[in-house]
Amino acid sequence: MREQRHLGIDLHRKRFTCCVRLGSGRNYLSEWNLEQLPQFVKKLRPSDEVAVEVTGNTRRFYEAVAPYVARAVVVDPNPFRVISHSVKKTDPNDARNLALYLAKGLLPEVRMKEKAQAEVASLTQTRDRLVKLRTALKNKVNNLLSARGIELEKEDLSSEKGLKRVLEQSVEGLAQVELEIVVEQIRSLNRSISRLEQVIEQAGSKLWSYRNLTSIKGIGSLGASILLSVIGDVKDFQEEGKLASYFGIVPRVQNSNETAHSGRITKRGTKLGRTTLVQCALMAKRYSPYLDRFYERIRARRGTGKVIIALARKLLGIIYHTLKNNWIFEDFPNFVLAESTP
Repeated sequence: MREQRHLGIDLHRKRFTCCVRLGSGRNYLSEWNLEQLPQFVKKLRPSDEVAVEVTGNTRRFYEAVAPYVARAVVVDPNPFRVISHSVKKTDPNDARNLALYLAKGLLPEVRMKEKAQAEVASLTQTRDRLVKLRTALKNKVNNLLSARGIELEKEDLSSEKGLKRVLEQSVEGLAQVELEIVVEQIRSLNRSISRLEQVIEQAGSKLWSYRNLTSIKGIGSLGASILLSVIGDVKDFQEEGKLASYFGIVPRVQNSNETAHSGRITKRGTKLGRTTLVQCALMAKRYSPYLDRFYERIRARRGTGKVIIALARKLLGIIYHTLKNNWIFEDFPNFVLAESTP
């Protein structure tokens, strides 16, 4: 019987370094071009375990290798300080460390979502970046005009009509040129964001459980698409608390001897997921007396700041059970659940 092998892969854009660690602790290093991936796969054994860091082409490598090995692990390099903060930062050393910690079961693993979910997630992340860039440019316009005593209403930069009004303002010299350029960039971003949102909603509507999530009043097509792309397979979470931890909306807990102190939320995971969840929760409470009563009860006791997170956590619990049990909401205001048809 062949001994167990653990393979650490330091992956780059066009090449990768492989370290094969045997049960005896002996290591064997090899260098490969990414074009040689089919030849590399042929050398794998069904009993092998493989670990690779997250990079831009990790999915390509993972999908090529995973069917031919016992286990393929995708590693988050941020918490894996041995790699990201290694004193001896070389490709062979990174590959050796991956193989070593894979053998010991100590790697921080990243979930690999289905391709459709990953593609929607990529689209939503691009949209988020463009929205932030647009916000920065709107702030620039406000600053340019405010410095000249011209104050805008918040909605003036949210429509084409408002942008035209901005350009009609009396601004002198180079500032006028700068204003025209920034406004044109905002217009371009508006078009790109609108197109992205259409694509996200179309692709999101094809994701499993999309109908379940959009049956909850307050969660629209864009929100559902973002949340589903963040959650992936809900079966990966044994309980709703695990999903809440994944979203980073559970309190930090500090232990000192026998005393435990709870602090602010951890904010682990994706910020976009948390932001979308909060927005959907605030919208959902408008339709649900159940959520509205919960909101008012917590606000009276803990204040506005904490009640928003508590409301988001409550909605996430509803989302979890809806996805886990394949439910749809027939009557959300009365909090009635009905099992979804196959």
